[in-house]
Amino acid sequence: MKAAYVEKPGPAESIRYGDLPDPKPGKRQVLVRVGAVAVNPVDTYIRGGAIDMGQPMPFVVGCDLAGTVEALGPGAEQFRVGDRVWGSNQGLMGRQGTFSELAAVDESWLYPTPVGVSDRNAAATALVGITAHLGLVRDAHVQPGEIVFVHGGSGGVGSCVIQIAKALGATVVATAGSEEKAEVCRQLGADCAINYTTDDVDEALKTFTPDGVDVWFETLREQDLVQAVSHLRMRGRLILMAGRDARPVFPVGPFYVKDCKILGFAMFNAPPEEQRRAADDINTWMADGRLRAKIGRVMKLAETAAAHQLQEENTLLMAGTLAGKIVLEP
Repeated sequence: MKAAYVEKPGPAESIRYGDLPDPKPGKRQVLVRVGAVAVNPVDTYIRGGAIDMGQPMPFVVGCDLAGTVEALGPGAEQFRVGDRVWGSNQGLMGRQGTFSELAAVDESWLYPTPVGVSDRNAAATALVGITAHLGLVRDAHVQPGEIVFVHGGSGGVGSCVIQIAKALGATVVATAGSEEKAEVCRQLGADCAINYTTDDVDEALKTFTPDGVDVWFETLREQDLVQAVSHLRMRGRLILMAGRDARPVFPVGPFYVKDCKILGFAMFNAPPEEQRRAADDINTWMADGRLRAKIGRVMKLAETAAAHQLQEENTLLMAGTLAGKIVLEP
């Protein structure tokens, strides 16, 4: 099979695209003929060696995939050959990644793809959708009528936060780095979209949410927690899921006197049953159109090195040349 892989941690240009042996599905595994994959920032951290999860070498990069079941391993019972499936959480915890024509995946990490949802859209929603769901539903317990704020609403996670929060009945405020991206946020359902390059975010929030927000979903790698806490209302919840090396100032006094909570999580720590509960809701919302992937670029699997470079330019260097997910197809 063709695959995008590295033989040791290194920069984006160290990714090779070539032939590797076809994987064979093990116990309770499913062999998937990959139709589409998507790039996430964590993919670049693992490839570059910033995160060591005991990757096998050669290591096929990537967490997300969508495709069609080609074969079943011993004891695999949840799917049949020919079923369309999507999943995430691969390329982590010693598991092989997904950027290949074929992938052997434990059935516990796979979900049925709804009729009418393309592999491209399912793959682009996978990790970011589950991440948004874990933060909003499992951790923050968002209720109808609450106000949710999210930074970077046109990005991968941010776009899912907007749509899932709206599906839960919340009012949503989002920021974006241009008027074009702010309009994307509005189209996704944001009730208020703030262009942080031209508008004063604090003033805009005070105007739109004078009593504060219930949930502040932080997607930035470098957080301003003084700002976040200042806009939380009584019993507000602060969601942290990015910024592995961040060490921001934290305003203890303003935080605890409002009975607030901080909820931090890494998506890949969630066990299969928690991720499946998220996937069930995601499937419902993808099927009825309330959750659609925000795709910024579609490329060929052979262009994985260029895709990783583009992701890093936008994640690390804030190039602003990408709004949404990068999807690749074999």
